[in-house]
Amino acid sequence: MSVESDLFDALKGLVGNRVFPDIAPFDTARPYITYQQIGGRVINYTDPSVPDKQHGEFQINVWGDTRAAVAALMLQVDAALRGAAAFVARPLAAPVSRHEPELERYGALQDFSIWSSR
Repeated sequence: MSVESDLFDALKGLVGNRVFPDIAPFDTARPYITYQQIGGRVINYTDPSVPDKQHGEFQINVWGDTRAAVAALMLQVDAALRGAAAFVARPLAAPVSRHEPELERYGALQDFSIWSSR
């Protein structure tokens, strides 16, 4: 499995499988979650061997109809990622709130450091 499929598995139960890389389809029912890899650390050995671990920093975005619903969902995301068995995840900072008035939705984003096996 890939870290992205493990990430989907960790989050899908929170939003009825509405978890998407990058962006969600425009008519997706809320709440939903999107994610992107925004970097990470590279492991380099002095010999040519390939590391058995990989690191990624992922931005997790939650979208919903109210500020309260989004805040509650982000707390559930944090707990689900910290408790995942497939990888080790820790938040890098507190959530950032968003509001998209033209789309009539609220959001929050939070960055996580995720270490996983290859």
